[in-house]
Amino acid sequence: MNNDKRPLILISNDDGYHYNGIKSLIDVAKQFGDIFVAAPAVHQSGKSSAISLDVPVRARLAERQEGMTAYEISGTPADCVKLAISQLMTDRQPDLVLAGINHGYNMGISSLYSGTMACTYEAIMHGVPGVAFSYGVFASDADTDACKPLIEQVVRRVLREGLPAGVCLNVNIPPVTSEGIKALKVTVSDLGRWVNEWEKREHPMGGSYYWMTGEYEMLDDEDSRTDMYWLRRGHPTVTPCHIDQTDYASLGAISDLLL
Repeated sequence: MNNDKRPLILISNDDGYHYNGIKSLIDVAKQFGDIFVAAPAVHQSGKSSAISLDVPVRARLAERQEGMTAYEISGTPADCVKLAISQLMTDRQPDLVLAGINHGYNMGISSLYSGTMACTYEAIMHGVPGVAFSYGVFASDADTDACKPLIEQVVRRVLREGLPAGVCLNVNIPPVTSEGIKALKVTVSDLGRWVNEWEKREHPMGGSYYWMTGEYEMLDDEDSRTDMYWLRRGHPTVTPCHIDQTDYASLGAISDLLL
């Protein structure tokens, strides 16, 4: 980090530039550094790390003020971070990438589908620490300001201490009650699964179609190591993640099988 300047923080999300969550995250980040926002122009949830290969991506300047520049991007969350780092942030690279605040959890295996997490994966691919924040209220008008105290705590410590190389953080915050935010728990991702994922419906003009729905089943609902265990008990969780998908433990077994 350049100690002669305030940190430069790149912010993105998958809900879109106009959602409450990203506004709350910007408010917190302004305390710590200068802000560059590159967020989708429209809702992009569930895009994971998809990128735009066959359509042009456009960037529209949405806002510029002292200490903050914001762009709306026509592509995916991954596009947003890629474009910001490679084309839009020409004078200086970010010291930290923040994603969210997502409206709804990105817990367990659901994080595989998350555009919010894709922002942080892009960050660590570029050698920049990344933290994703998600709030357990799906409504577009959710009061994401309730998350600010915990986000401030996490951002302050990550800026001060950094993160291990190649690691990003997935932070999930349950609905905040009048009692405030409970103690943060460091967890592993629950390896459950989605069931009853599709609902068949009849179109009023004729024919049927399918609407994605689903119910999440935990692998073991008594495993206190997992994010789902603690979220169900009202605690926010943080899970360290990385993008190396190699299963090192099975390299020998696969060599014996195939070589």
